[in-house]
Amino acid sequence: MPLDTYGRNINYLRISLTDACNLRCVYCMPENQVFRPRDELLSTPEFLRLTAIFARMGVVKIRLTGGEPTIHPDVLSIVSGMRAIPGINSVSMTTNGVLLEKMAQPLATAGLERVNVSLDTTDPTEFLRITRRNSFEKVWQGVLAAEAAGLLPIKLNAVIVRGFNDHNIAKLAGLTVEHPWHIRFIEMMPFGGSTDLQRSQVVTTTEAINNIENTYGPLELLDNGRMDGEAVMYRIAGAPGRLGFISSVTKPFCAYCSRARLTADGRLRLCLLRENEVDLLTPMRSGASDDELRELIAAGIWQKPWGHGLANGEIPLNRTMSEIGG
Repeated sequence: MPLDTYGRNINYLRISLTDACNLRCVYCMPENQVFRPRDELLSTPEFLRLTAIFARMGVVKIRLTGGEPTIHPDVLSIVSGMRAIPGINSVSMTTNGVLLEKMAQPLATAGLERVNVSLDTTDPTEFLRITRRNSFEKVWQGVLAAEAAGLLPIKLNAVIVRGFNDHNIAKLAGLTVEHPWHIRFIEMMPFGGSTDLQRSQVVTTTEAINNIENTYGPLELLDNGRMDGEAVMYRIAGAPGRLGFISSVTKPFCAYCSRARLTADGRLRLCLLRENEVDLLTPMRSGASDDELRELIAAGIWQKPWGHGLANGEIPLNRTMSEIGG
């Protein structure tokens, strides 16, 4: 297994298939975001080659991200190709859900196991204000299609932004009373592109929990507080669904981090909130062997930082969130 300096087992790889997206969320990118030309991004064979190298190093779990991964023209081939790689036992996806109504079943057939759908509100007007696109109904139908296709459990990711959707936190949480879904509240993190908003309008996990408990009463802590991925899990009393809280800003979980990220332009990013990256695309296109690429990956992971530096005012500015994949 690839280990870093701190002895963490890095067995989970998040792969951004593209930096492009069909939404323009205010906390993610500006309206006029310019995306990279296709020839500057990894090709499908290059994605699969690197994934196979990571698998031989001990990576077992893949999550496909973007931008928006469902707009990649080869997404079904990529999913099926990755599922066929020895050692990879889980391929999942984070998506905005806009195209999921028509793609959920084909993705499941290709071998995708689960989806996390980004959904910050159930109010169409609020959705338009946050995403700058009038696509709420498409996303909602996509969530239902994913459930019908067996991409379970359904997990909805909500970034809470003060002044945009913070007054509807309890309404989002109430979805877990009606459905066996996981609603995950994510503290907004600062990146290049929308840093002023990201820093000034963050809603903390503590605020979100207090808001929900004001409506539903005390939440039940699940699994003795053991994290499900990045989230600490709770439940509204008697609800079939679950609530998760990802406190990247106020309560970092760096000690338990098991992930690395591969950007669409072929950089191994060692921490979401650090600028440290290792270029894999250039040496690969210059003829590097699998063993040479493996050495670059191992050396990079060994230097994975302990965690972010937000408390010290260190904000990653070299990429927007859409260029990393979350």
